[in-house]
Amino acid sequence: MRGVPEVTDADFAAEVIGAELPVLVEFTADWCPPCRQMAPVLSALAAQEEGRLKVVQLNVDANPGTTNAYKVLSMPTFMVFRDGRPVRSMVGARPERRLREELEDVL
Repeated sequence: MRGVPEVTDADFAAEVIGAELPVLVEFTADWCPPCRQMAPVLSALAAQEEGRLKVVQLNVDANPGTTNAYKVLSMPTFMVFRDGRPVRSMVGARPERRLREELEDVL
């Protein structure tokens, strides 16, 4: 199982805002146990939805510009971007099944 690619403040616009596919961004931190819990769920989701959904992570400690721009205060926060805009925001770890259900209507 491969890991989820990371984006940064420097490439967020190109990788997320400019993406052709919907993008699920996990705002995460190294010190966040629920974020580590979500790693295999996101890796599986990225592999299963390849071509339909792009999945990336953004480390909030290393990328305060994007974190502040989207007013992220809790980790993990998941945001779905479509056509350059955030269309869904979810806070907290969740089982893969629930995450898929929450994503279905925005894909």
